[in-house]
Amino acid sequence: MWAELKHHLRNGFDLLLPPTCLLCVGRLEPDNGDASLSDACQSNMTALGDAFCRRCAQPYPTPYATDHLCGQCLQRPPPFSCVHATGRYLGGIAEAIHRLKYRNQLPLAKPLSGRLTRMLSDVPGNRPELIVPVPLHPRRLRQRGYNQALELSRPLASTLGIPIDAQVLQRTRHTPSQQGLSAAERRGNLRNAFQLSCPVENRNILLIDDVMTTGETVRECARVLLAGGAAEVRVAVIARA
Repeated sequence: MWAELKHHLRNGFDLLLPPTCLLCVGRLEPDNGDASLSDACQSNMTALGDAFCRRCAQPYPTPYATDHLCGQCLQRPPPFSCVHATGRYLGGIAEAIHRLKYRNQLPLAKPLSGRLTRMLSDVPGNRPELIVPVPLHPRRLRQRGYNQALELSRPLASTLGIPIDAQVLQRTRHTPSQQGLSAAERRGNLRNAFQLSCPVENRNILLIDDVMTTGETVRECARVLLAGGAAEVRVAVIARA
């Protein structure tokens, strides 16, 4: 009875205040599969495609190269076992991440996290035992007011039934923004920037972030987690640049 009442109340609210897309503010159709994003905005989110590095998810410029590692992973094998990315850092995905990260539009975390949930539900391999969001330094956390990686992790953890630990990995050194830095500068910028608050012995860990560019941040996080005893670290991001 209560479920039926909620259904009628929701329909009534939708008539008075029709739901709108979080990105384009256009009216959502009643049969929209995602209650937060319009069909047009979802179709503007570029998929990763089939041609990408099987270790770091770096997209390849040609659709014919699909089954080999990229030059970066061959030269510097990353500590994580693989990267799962829902799409390219272009168009609608880039806009949604920018609004979540810099414009305080926290409701976007749920539909973006839903993309991760749908992708990870079909991934073979060991089930993660712990979700760890990439942490912010306390100074940056105070400035922004929230950690977007943690906000993306919450719906994912709730749906998949996997616990989150937002304290086990900590950012102990404040560093300049990674934007605009070369790969070598990013690597030096992050050296010894993270540490563990406790061991993670034999845990299969899923490391969550919003976007992966050169991969130096998740490399360093994975290195610290494995040094602390993790059995495996996989990475999941909304977008791969």
